[in-house]
Amino acid sequence: MAGICLNEDDSHFYVTRTAEEMDEEHVDALVDTYAGTQVRELLFCPNAMRTSYASAVWPAIWDGYDPEAGDDQPFLQSAGSEMRRWPHNAWLLNHQGIDPYQRWLARSRTLNISPWLSMRMNDVHCVDNLNSPLVTEFWRKHQEYWRVPWRFDSWQHRAFDYGRKEVRDHHMLLVRELVERYDMDGLELDWMRFGYHFRPGREEQGRGILTEFTSQVRELLDRREAELGHPIKLGCRVPSRPQTARALGMDAVEWARRGLVDMIVVTPFWATIEFDMPIELWKELLGETDVILAAGLEVLLRPFPQPAPARYCDVEAVRGAAASLLARGADRIYLFNYMDNPMNNPMASQPDENGTYLTKGQYERVLNETGSLETLAGKPRRHVVTYSDTWAPGEPEAASLPTRCEKGKTAEFRLHIGPKPQSGKSTVLIGTKEGKSDIEVHVNSSLCPRVEAHPDDGARSPAEILHECDVPLKELNPGYNVIEATSRTADAEIVWVELFIHER
Repeated sequence: MAGICLNEDDSHFYVTRTAEEMDEEHVDALVDTYAGTQVRELLFCPNAMRTSYASAVWPAIWDGYDPEAGDDQPFLQSAGSEMRRWPHNAWLLNHQGIDPYQRWLARSRTLNISPWLSMRMNDVHCVDNLNSPLVTEFWRKHQEYWRVPWRFDSWQHRAFDYGRKEVRDHHMLLVRELVERYDMDGLELDWMRFGYHFRPGREEQGRGILTEFTSQVRELLDRREAELGHPIKLGCRVPSRPQTARALGMDAVEWARRGLVDMIVVTPFWATIEFDMPIELWKELLGETDVILAAGLEVLLRPFPQPAPARYCDVEAVRGAAASLLARGADRIYLFNYMDNPMNNPMASQPDENGTYLTKGQYERVLNETGSLETLAGKPRRHVVTYSDTWAPGEPEAASLPTRCEKGKTAEFRLHIGPKPQSGKSTVLIGTKEGKSDIEVHVNSSLCPRVEAHPDDGARSPAEILHECDVPLKELNPGYNVIEATSRTADAEIVWVELFIHER
């Protein structure tokens, strides 16, 4: 069985629990959620720009916060009272002498789950607000350390520039503290928070810099292994496509060939789950290395970049992505932003008015099904055209949708479905922004019988009309399938393409 890696972020536990639950029992109970599931590695994130524990080298999330003061205190003024629960609950645990990361690592081992830490290497949440409680004085005072200090179009422009030695030294301080403070099975360097680490045009020099940085971390882990008497793996999270990862300075293939990393997670950044990641290419490039290749799934689903509205992935979408990526050779499914109890999170919001997160029962199904092709077999799954949300500066950005299809013209799409279903039925859904055109659909060059065209209720897609066609199972391929949508009676704007497999 391949299995699941799951990333527990730096704020989730604190903002989804009450002050009364800040005790050892409830800390341990977080890990108990995953006992007996397909989760093989739990990766606990202890930091963003601040730490969620009492660090000696970086500011903690509660530094500057007064637990006795009201919501109008300076620490909260630029963020609002909804921000309070995170620093307050983290402070409460520390005030009681409880280190949650120490307990989570130990508890995981007792439940036969491999415990890791995941360090965010360049987190820039809320850097549009210089007074945000999430940023630090070091970042605020040293704008010369920012990637793009001369303009501001995105949070990534205010990420740290790893071309500066001062920046690398600052982050290595926390790496060293985590390695020396905690007994873990592995440390992940999360380069996808937020994915851009060098000034535009300096990424080529950056490849050598990040390779040397990774080598230094590996040396730290080697020394710690000797002290603890057990191996400590090193992992990394990088963009979904190897050419983009390399162009951004994250040469994960080179790290693997040099024996520096033991696990590579290929993933989108955040905006959407990515159904079509080139796992086969990664496996070919990694060759005979014994690196674990994990396919990262995000929790949001968009068919194209904003202004396309986001929806949360449902169980069927997670199954579809996992089935495809496992069939292509992924060694793990890696879940990011898939966490328990999210709607108690006062800092979280729905992607839009139609968005819904996984219920407790749905979350349990994800944890018990999506790590294995065997447990996915026979269950309904969705395969949706989405896009890659991370690109190197100057790299052409590609998205198949939306596409304008003139009357009599045809638009083509490719969807990878993993294993071919052996029974049940399959449906193609083509979503358009208007319903004037009659859409004719071929799958793998075979005409598909029309079922109906009906208004979308918004829960599935941003389309106004969904055109449904049945696909005979004999016409499906394992792996890639080509969908042709021809607009017969009027121009149409196609905004959604999906293969829904009702396997049984």
